[in-house]
Amino acid sequence: MQRRQWLHAAALLGITTAAGFHRTALAQATTVQVWKDPNCGCCHLWIDHLQANGFKVEVHDVGNTAARKRLGMPDKLGSCHTATVGGYVVEGHVPAADIHRLLKERPTALGLSVPGMPVGSPGMDGPEYKGRKDAYDVLLVKKDGSSQSFQRYPGQGRMAQRSGIQRVSEGASALPWVNAEVRRIDKAARKIALQHGEIPNLDMPPMSMVFQVKQPEQLDALQVGQKVRFQAVQDKGAYWVVQIEAAAL
Repeated sequence: MQRRQWLHAAALLGITTAAGFHRTALAQATTVQVWKDPNCGCCHLWIDHLQANGFKVEVHDVGNTAARKRLGMPDKLGSCHTATVGGYVVEGHVPAADIHRLLKERPTALGLSVPGMPVGSPGMDGPEYKGRKDAYDVLLVKKDGSSQSFQRYPGQGRMAQRSGIQRVSEGASALPWVNAEVRRIDKAARKIALQHGEIPNLDMPPMSMVFQVKQPEQLDALQVGQKVRFQAVQDKGAYWVVQIEAAAL
């Protein structure tokens, strides 16, 4: 009798332990590691979106350029943050529903990407956009760097993406000047955080954004809180300030 009771207790312990292992594995699978710049507001809103949809998020506020390269996500499919979850790479403002689907279906792939920053995607859907929704694709990125549509969001008829990252080929003289306020300067990393107006050539609405700087010596004449005007392009998975100067008073 005692032996049967002992075997029954051991079996229950085994079941409980297995269930515990399952819960632990599930929790680990839904933990998202995110690499982003600490001053990128839309990245923070995307993280809020993930947490509201059942993911645990661990944040690395060190920028995402190095992480994207290390993880093998092509620059042409880049955005403002890079993440990993369940053995996959997730680039940009990918909806949580598509990440859940990825983890359920487990396709052979590198991961998912929403190149650029389409308005209406999670984190790019705040009140400042006044309900605007651009059409975009969530791309399934293969391990060889090729991609195909994983999920399409029709938006309101505009297609924010063209072929991955939008590149600007015009010379600096053809780029629009945009007014902004300096929020942070990182000379060592060649970056500047700006609260800026609309950037027409990037199809970017007013927002707070971190830019890399083509000519870092231009940062020497700037200070936090200063009003400036600048020109920007998008290239190799990043947003670049090509010219910046103090705004005329």
